[in-house]
Amino acid sequence: MPLHKYPPKIWAALRLKQGIQSRLPAHYLRSLNESQEATPVHFKPHGVKYKRNPHTGQPERVEDIPIPLYFPPESQRGLWGGEGYVSGYRYANNDKLSSRLRKTWKPQIFVRQLYSEILDTTFTVPVTMRTLDLVDTCYGFDFYILKTPKVDLNSKLGMDLKRAMLLRLARKDTDLYPDDPEKRERIYNKYKEFAIPEEEAEWVGLSLEEAVEKQRLLEKKDPVPLFIVYAEELVQQLHAQHLSEPAVVEKVS
Repeated sequence: MPLHKYPPKIWAALRLKQGIQSRLPAHYLRSLNESQEATPVHFKPHGVKYKRNPHTGQPERVEDIPIPLYFPPESQRGLWGGEGYVSGYRYANNDKLSSRLRKTWKPQIFVRQLYSEILDTTFTVPVTMRTLDLVDTCYGFDFYILKTPKVDLNSKLGMDLKRAMLLRLARKDTDLYPDDPEKRERIYNKYKEFAIPEEEAEWVGLSLEEAVEKQRLLEKKDPVPLFIVYAEELVQQLHAQHLSEPAVVEKVS
């Protein structure tokens, strides 16, 4: 007899179908169910199932096995471009006849200043060289944040920046370059392909805990004192009684 009514693997999916989590916006629930593989960073995929052996000429089956990565908490406060910690082994004294020792390879982190045109702010962010290359490939920091999917950003800071950019594009507020309307309009037109409704932009990049708290605050209603409720009911009753009574018309002689 099973210990649980439902397997533990589907508990997270079941929680999304009941309670306050089931009342989250549909577009946010769809984003949680999206399954997209991250772009390979630490290995080069073959892209095919079979390759021909150069010595025998016979086709051989090949597999793309991703390297397990560990993303420490500090990776969420920077932009690492998909890089993480790789754990493995090395030979002592670089001698294959000696014992193996555990080793962790870590990405090299630099602190750089990146400017956002949409937010008109310069951010000091821990980045890797791959992140800087991706920014150059996308022709700008804003394009990199807006074009890169969540699974490749893999950064809470990156998703918070994306939400702030999308909100500004949706609202088109005049706080951006208030003294230069032409430049403001040029910036909005430059990134208009990424604009989405404000109702959706508010939920981009929120964790499940943050989304639940946001939904709870939206549904929260302050308690109304009973004397106000009874006073309104009494006023409605008196008003209805007054309308039901026949009007007395005095005859003027």
